[in-house]
Amino acid sequence: MPIRSMVLTIALMAIAGPATSLSCMRPDVARTYGYAAEAKETYIVVHGILKFNDQKLPQDHYNNNPQNLKIKARLSGKSLSQSGYKSDFDRTITLELNCLGPWCGNATSGVPYLAFLRKEGSAYALAVDPCGGMGFAQPSPKMLRRVHQCMKGGPCTAQTR
Repeated sequence: MPIRSMVLTIALMAIAGPATSLSCMRPDVARTYGYAAEAKETYIVVHGILKFNDQKLPQDHYNNNPQNLKIKARLSGKSLSQSGYKSDFDRTITLELNCLGPWCGNATSGVPYLAFLRKEGSAYALAVDPCGGMGFAQPSPKMLRRVHQCMKGGPCTAQTR
């Protein structure tokens, strides 16, 4: 092997060595609904606009990430019941952004969310992690229908694609 090729190979191996990646299952509203339904904690489902100070989001994803960053947020919309997304919901919640190494959960202020909120006494929290977590930004009408179908006891299986 010519010396030039060997040096290039070693250089590429050195670059690739420390690189790691996070492997996640594709987020799915039915899977998340199942998780929330089986959890010890109490969850409610809300479709609404999430607003918070996005300047509080982690800026440096590779150094000194907190393991769990809590941001005060507001979620305004409708909560889900057997009859659909009908009950008004307009509350301050805690947005929990969880980090796994350099990867952190992320959220976008001012957009619609399908949020699976964990009830903590009279407060609510939305946990978001690098693999998605309990919130779905800009949910499609199909996603909203699937979660309602799950709530009514209809078929509720995660999509495989």
